[in-house]
Amino acid sequence: MSDEYDKDLDPAFLEKLEAIDDTEAEARARSLKAGLEDYDLETEDFDVLNGDIDSVLAEEELGPLPVLAIVGRPNVGKSALVNRILGRREAVVEDKPGVTRDRVSYKAEWGGRKFTLVDTGGWEPNARGIDKSVAEQAEIAIELADAVLFVVDATVGPTSTDERVVKLLRASGKPVVLAGNKIDDAFQEPEIAGLWSLGLGEPMPVSALHGRGVADMLDAALAVLPKVSGVAQMEVGGPRRVALIGRPNVGKSSLLNKAVGSERAVVNELAGTTRDPIDEQVTIAGQVWRFVDTAGIRRKKHLAQGADFYASLRTLAALERAEVAVVLFDVTQPISEADIRIVDMALESGRALVLAFNKWDELDDERRRWLEREIETQLAHVAWAPRVNISALTGRHIEKLVPALEVALDSWDTRIQTGKFNAFLQELSMEFPHPVRGGKQPRILFATQAAVRPPKFVLFTTGFLDEGYRRFIQRRLRETYGFEGSPIEIGMRVREKRKRT
Repeated sequence: MSDEYDKDLDPAFLEKLEAIDDTEAEARARSLKAGLEDYDLETEDFDVLNGDIDSVLAEEELGPLPVLAIVGRPNVGKSALVNRILGRREAVVEDKPGVTRDRVSYKAEWGGRKFTLVDTGGWEPNARGIDKSVAEQAEIAIELADAVLFVVDATVGPTSTDERVVKLLRASGKPVVLAGNKIDDAFQEPEIAGLWSLGLGEPMPVSALHGRGVADMLDAALAVLPKVSGVAQMEVGGPRRVALIGRPNVGKSSLLNKAVGSERAVVNELAGTTRDPIDEQVTIAGQVWRFVDTAGIRRKKHLAQGADFYASLRTLAALERAEVAVVLFDVTQPISEADIRIVDMALESGRALVLAFNKWDELDDERRRWLEREIETQLAHVAWAPRVNISALTGRHIEKLVPALEVALDSWDTRIQTGKFNAFLQELSMEFPHPVRGGKQPRILFATQAAVRPPKFVLFTTGFLDEGYRRFIQRRLRETYGFEGSPIEIGMRVREKRKRT
């Protein structure tokens, strides 16, 4: 994308948009939508075109997606099964036990139903204490799940470690689907019989490597999964929900205590004193909020183990329940890779975002100059997020969180009328047309906002739009309509013109 797409917003562009009244904008949109009849559309396209934002909101208010946790010993094929369920290679797979994973939770879909898939990665088995390690991580996965997919290596049969996890499963009362993995062909199916001894009902023979039996296994799992998660239940109505996230010792618990007005959370110079998320209703500047203090995340999720693994999973669960994430930074320390990963975790969750720079009263002039440079370079991808400088320990400027939270949540809930959005894109593409690629110039046929929380836009095009051009559209959307503090998603649907018969 050439530099001309990165220049500041032309005032004349805004004047053109302002000159287009609602009636003209809606007429344009109807005309563009009618033009889609000449293109090959799919059934889901009509669902988007006829979508109702209110129905999308009603569906979201039902609650978070149900959670299915995959547990089992190392090297039984959990990550391979995750990849098979997702239909893509997300989890690292290697033929040795204890291989680390890139992520912990994934959005999955089967038979038209969406759910959250949790891979209990991060196990680092050793000759001593392996049973304890496995049991601890299985316990936290079971606690944060609505149902459990227990994976056993059918070619090895039940082990003492498997039996220990079975005791946890029975005590939890959670629905369990037992999968005997590595049954790659019909000749191996008799080996599944040994898994009946675990007492979890009928074992399902599957092959994560070849996909054999996975469909039946998923059908069984969805049959016991609730439609709405009971472990990450999102409250409907009441105070807006705020997740406090960040590295250990950045001041999350201090901020919660100052907002509450009492020592609600343990604060210590030793990093990592918070383990479980702490919910508390607080009042700041006359506004009531529900704050969730989470454990600090020290390292990459795929390297986390023990308490750090729990912290990562619980932070993800807290984000699921929240509407806006406040990422705290310790300004006395350089912005680190861990800080960036936590910001990206908030972005992946789709929540509104506020950046809070804590311990501001401890900042000297030299560190302030370096901090501004770090923010400009390392946090450029979230330059749209409101920024607040605070001191959680003294309470200085905590009240400034309120307008930042309100702005972010308003943007998160924003909907642009279809007519106005198409008028915006028409004016934009006329002033800055997409570059010609391979002798063809992609064109935007029609666009609509498919959802809010966060705002999601769908563009129907005649060809693939460059990533740089999509970023350009996103930037212009922010410059024109704000969206301060909210991520924006822009999707494409490339459709070809229907051939005349």
